[in-house]
Amino acid sequence: MTVQPNSTPQTVRPRLHSTAEPPHHTWQVSTSKAVTYEVMVSPGLLDPSNPALATAGVTEEARPGRRLLVVDATVHALYGARIGAYFAHQGVEHEVHVVDAHESVKSMETVFEIVDAMDSFGISRRREPVIAIGGGVLTDLVGLAASLYRRSTPYARVPTTLIGMVDAGIGAKTGVNFRQHKNRLGTYHPSAVTLVDREFLATLGPRHLSNGLAEILKMAMVKDLVLFEQLAAHGPRLVDERMQSAGSADGGRGAEDVVGRAIHSMLEELQPNLWEHELRRLVDFGHSFSPAIEMAALPELLHGEAVCIDMAFSAVIAHQRGLLDRSDLERIVRVMNSLILPTWHPVCTPELMARGLADTVKHRDGKQLLPLPDGIGHARFVDDVSRTELDEALAMLLDLSGGADALAMASGNRGA
Repeated sequence: MTVQPNSTPQTVRPRLHSTAEPPHHTWQVSTSKAVTYEVMVSPGLLDPSNPALATAGVTEEARPGRRLLVVDATVHALYGARIGAYFAHQGVEHEVHVVDAHESVKSMETVFEIVDAMDSFGISRRREPVIAIGGGVLTDLVGLAASLYRRSTPYARVPTTLIGMVDAGIGAKTGVNFRQHKNRLGTYHPSAVTLVDREFLATLGPRHLSNGLAEILKMAMVKDLVLFEQLAAHGPRLVDERMQSAGSADGGRGAEDVVGRAIHSMLEELQPNLWEHELRRLVDFGHSFSPAIEMAALPELLHGEAVCIDMAFSAVIAHQRGLLDRSDLERIVRVMNSLILPTWHPVCTPELMARGLADTVKHRDGKQLLPLPDGIGHARFVDDVSRTELDEALAMLLDLSGGADALAMASGNRGA
């Protein structure tokens, strides 16, 4: 899928305006930058006969060239030999920089380590895109490093987790945590291309698959009823089958459709608002309270798990406002439970939820702009949720979730 945000074509050259007379001149500079990037499904990405990875983001005249590969430590342990053999077969000179990428090291210090590797490798400014191979944390780190190095260096993303394939690896944002704030530092710097290969999910643990399904459920709850029905009917089986085609009950058609619908829904929302000039964003569903929840529970909760708690909490608020009937609310919670996703955590105190919303209000220019499900598959934005509503919703969520007993059960069922 090619994403082409609305922008002035590069052939249009706005005039430079100058007003007044010396010595008090005023100049107004007006310019535009057309942005095009691709999200491409490419099965068998490490097959030596598949040129997609070797040619990602590279012009014909610059091939085969050189590549710096920044690879997640776990991915390197599992696929390092195959990655090396692939680039050797393709005749691409390469070096590998391994990063033990997880939320606790999602910081500028790690970005500087990656920048140091880029500088030591001596990549050219435009002809040798860095290739990031790993989960969402890794691609965020590499994206930020690439945006800073020489003020903009191209890169390509190969997400190896489900959350990376449907969320973190397909947008324009990069980011790292700062002072207990989730993604407080970052840039907008999309990769030239994101290559999606579900085969990487074969070695992903069930908990991380469920973590990715949380971001798919996000789009389903506020935008795509068909996708919600697919998760309700087949979600647990897709986790059991690791989203693979080989050996699956339907030849992988269900996994392919779920991933495809999720990517399409996400990009459909991102394309017209890639730089977030408009802060009413459906994709912010599940991300109003979750940054505070995730950072308070770190490292116990994964990103998608914190998002799921936020979605359950937001669904309760929607129910209390008459937007979601009781049967739909209970069905949503059942689907979350079937995907082994938490709907509550002990850090979710009234004070934390209120503080999380207050921080979100700052992030959204003084407004809540809280997306709430309006039935399943639709949403509306509200801007007047009170502290009383938050407290009442939290009490109801705790009751729906079974509190600590439900948390203990979910924790016991989640795999590595």
